[in-house]
Amino acid sequence: MKVVSVNVGLPREVMWHGRLVTTGIYKEPVGGRVALRKLNLDGDRQADLSVHGGRDKAVYCYPIEHYDYWKKELPGRELPMGMFGENFTTDGLVEDSTHLGDRFSAGSAEVVVTQPRLPCYKLGVRFQSDDMVRRFLASGRTGFYFAVAREGEVGAGDDIKTISREANAVPVSAITRLYIAKRYGDEDVALVEGALRVLALPQSWKEYFRERLERRNG
Repeated sequence: MKVVSVNVGLPREVMWHGRLVTTGIYKEPVGGRVALRKLNLDGDRQADLSVHGGRDKAVYCYPIEHYDYWKKELPGRELPMGMFGENFTTDGLVEDSTHLGDRFSAGSAEVVVTQPRLPCYKLGVRFQSDDMVRRFLASGRTGFYFAVAREGEVGAGDDIKTISREANAVPVSAITRLYIAKRYGDEDVALVEGALRVLALPQSWKEYFRERLERRNG
C-alpha cells in the first residue's frame, strides 16, 4: 500500500451556474515532504468548514484504482492526480477492504479511517457537471477520510502500513451503502450495530444510524 500522490490546494472562487462559488476542491500534487497536522496538510485548506475539514476529515483519500473506471466513464477528460479533491491518491486501499477504525502509518504520521466521502455539489463544480455527484455516489467509489492520530511528514511514494485493524470490521463500502439504503434487512442492522461500536466513526454518523434503527423498530 502506498501514497501515490500528495495533493493540496487553497480555496478559490469559480463561476458555477452564473454565480461565484468558493471551493477548496482544486488540489494539485506537491513534491517533497509535507507536514500532516491534526486538521490538514500544510498548504491545504477547505472553503466551507461546516461540512469539510476538521479532525474527522483531516485527510481525504482516493484510490488510484478508481481512475481507470472514471477514464472509461468520462472519455476524453483529463484526470490528473487530485482531480477528485483528494489529499492522498493511494494504491492498495479500496473501500471494500478498508474498515472504519483501521489505523495506518504513512510516512512518519499515523492515521485512522473515520468515514466515507459523501460528495457535495462542489464535485459537480470541479467536473463542470451537474450529474457528477449522483454518478460518484452511485459508483460506490467514494474514497474515505482519515483522522490524524499522530502528526508527521508524508510524501509521494511513502508506504502505508497497517498498525491495527478495527475489531468491529465494517468496510467503508458497507457504510456508504447503508447510508443511502431505503430499508435495512437483518444483516444490515448487524452491520450498523457494529459501526456504532467503532470509536472512530463521528457522532453525526452515529446519530444518523441510531435514528434509522429507531425508525425501523418503531
